[in-house]
Amino acid sequence: MRPYYNTSTGDKCYQSVTDSLNESLADLHRQAEQCTITCRDDVHAMRLVAGLELRAIANLYKRARDMSTPITEYTDRVIQNVETVIVGKRPQIELLMVALLCQGHVLIEDVPGTGKTMLARATAASMGVSFGRLQCTPDLLPNDITGVSVFNQKTNTFDFRPGPVFVNVLLTDEINRATPRTQAALLEAMQERQATADGVTRPLPAPFLVMATQNPIEYEGTFPLPEAQLDRFLIRLSLGYPEADDEVRMLRKLRKQHPIETVEQVVDGTDLIHLHDAITDVHVDESLERYILAIVRATRSHPDLALGASPRGSLALYKTAQALSALRDRDYVIPDDIKTLVPLALAHRLIVKPESQLRGRTAEAILGEILERTELDIGDLA
Repeated sequence: MRPYYNTSTGDKCYQSVTDSLNESLADLHRQAEQCTITCRDDVHAMRLVAGLELRAIANLYKRARDMSTPITEYTDRVIQNVETVIVGKRPQIELLMVALLCQGHVLIEDVPGTGKTMLARATAASMGVSFGRLQCTPDLLPNDITGVSVFNQKTNTFDFRPGPVFVNVLLTDEINRATPRTQAALLEAMQERQATADGVTRPLPAPFLVMATQNPIEYEGTFPLPEAQLDRFLIRLSLGYPEADDEVRMLRKLRKQHPIETVEQVVDGTDLIHLHDAITDVHVDESLERYILAIVRATRSHPDLALGASPRGSLALYKTAQALSALRDRDYVIPDDIKTLVPLALAHRLIVKPESQLRGRTAEAILGEILERTELDIGDLA
């Protein structure tokens, strides 16, 4: 029972389980010794001891698994709070938490009105961190993002007025409507977690998450994101339309007051920094490391792809698998974690050849075929 977190709360929880295990085994040994006195068959006594020990270990292991770890407790509280605003989208909320745990950025491609802005606002409010919204337009300038220095006549100095990028959660709405020059300013913030204005570079607050949206239907008057910027997004999501029952629940929730107005803070957003360090302790078996690389390398040689996934894609798949495992209360990655995240972490990094697009080929379909063909080599079990 190796814990995957290093916080004081987790260590105490693990230690208490270990102490209980030792105490229970000591009691069982005493019971077994008493039984041995009455048992003429020593072999039977040994089997009795072994059976009692295994039963104790199983019970205590179940107790340990039932105890919420700091990561699971943290994410569950945020997810449940966000679900009071966003109805029926728990898988997408969980994936957003995966990105937060990895300190990565999220690209959301969806039609208007599906709750993208509310998702960002509810997440920021649940963690008690600052939130900013940036509506991208063709006339948006880099200084509109990073900030500008304004001359102060009283002090005869220039005072810096921070732009909307100096927040913890930044919603960049319709990012593909901004010009490449403005997108470049956002690129520095996403990758370096800093912003440069008037020749001065300033660090951004931590944690820092960019949630960018773009409409997959309307492309008139837009500037497609370059591959270099798409590669900076950890995952790409789509909320989609709600189910019929969920939409009915949404209508009832909005009958009087929007639930976003009553969302309260349930966790401390600064704890994300410590939880990110704990994510790195999640075990990834060597066979799964080879499995990740086999999938990524297959995209680079696929005949329908003009560009495969970069090494940054391999790292994104590796980190998100660790975070998803921790979110699901495991200290080890399983193959299903990787399969779940492959289309989310890799699809937006691929470029399908034009002739393949004419045949209806998509990056998601190609990744699905690669997953079917790629075998997991678990080595020699002997």
